[in-house]
Amino acid sequence: MTAAHVLPVLMLVASNVFMTVAWYGHLKFPTAALWLVVLVSWSIALIEYALAVPANRLGHTVYSTAQLKTMQEVITLVVFAGFSVLVLKEQLTLNHLIGFGCIALGAWFVFRGPF
Repeated sequence: MTAAHVLPVLMLVASNVFMTVAWYGHLKFPTAALWLVVLVSWSIALIEYALAVPANRLGHTVYSTAQLKTMQEVITLVVFAGFSVLVLKEQLTLNHLIGFGCIALGAWFVFRGPF
């Protein structure tokens, strides 16, 4: 494994943390003004883009675009699940886990191919 294999994954994890906070963090503050929520969310999302774009550029040297997108989606689900439970105090149910498992199976096929 080289830095080109590992660094994009770490950058995608970090970018997804920022994006999840940008998209869902405001739900903890339902009385905040919408214009302020949008402004803060865009500011946080800028950090996400500053990580995701270079992650994809570097990652594309060793991964296909489909693999990068699949990684991003799986990372997004893991980060979202953790955020949902730890920050928003929502439950993950069996149907959520089954759905996430189906997506993980799809990811396996993307990385296993071509057939």
